[in-house]
Amino acid sequence: MSGRLVLVRHGQSYGNVDRRLDTRPPGAELTPLGRDQARKFAQSHSRPTGLVIHSIATRALQTAAEIGTELRLPTHQLDGLHEVQVGDLENRNDDEAVEEFNGIYRRWQEGDLAVPMPGGEAGHEVLDRYLPVLTDLRLRYLDDDAWTSDIVVVSHGAAIRLVAKTLSGVASDFALEHHLANTDSVMLAPVTDGRWSCLHWGSAAPPFYPETAHPAESAADPMG
Repeated sequence: MSGRLVLVRHGQSYGNVDRRLDTRPPGAELTPLGRDQARKFAQSHSRPTGLVIHSIATRALQTAAEIGTELRLPTHQLDGLHEVQVGDLENRNDDEAVEEFNGIYRRWQEGDLAVPMPGGEAGHEVLDRYLPVLTDLRLRYLDDDAWTSDIVVVSHGAAIRLVAKTLSGVASDFALEHHLANTDSVMLAPVTDGRWSCLHWGSAAPPFYPETAHPAESAADPMG
């Protein structure tokens, strides 16, 4: 099982520039910088890639399209991979809304998955729609010894961090502290008994210890 799952945050969107809680699809488009980030990701990913998949959001579709063009691969849209739905906080960028989002998200990462965003999703609902998609990709491709390529999944920062922590078992403090910049990725390798091993998280490599990580950057981009 040499193929790996690469969960990539989309490139910079206009929602990111405005620091908005932009979660409801289709959402904002990529900026020119975001498109350039997507191309650079593809150029820097040295491992063979067999599939490029994206969520239903416009920014994920556009990121995947740039990656697919560079890698000369078609792209595929799958349901369930979109961002955490923040409900009543949608499109807000005021400090109060960002603080409320961060507070609920922290509770999810610490194990309290039942609490919902106001008018939006609870943590278990995010996992219930997202994890089956990854399980299906694993069963169809990565668990096949003949499959040797990576699967690139273009998705969203908050969702990726929740899912990657759940699958790999990294510490909740690590997942909370280590936001993903645009086109940063988490690489997961399938291991025995349906488990996953995290090979890198953004620029961090194992072992994944909590530390104080870029608080100013995290505050500037709440969805990272």
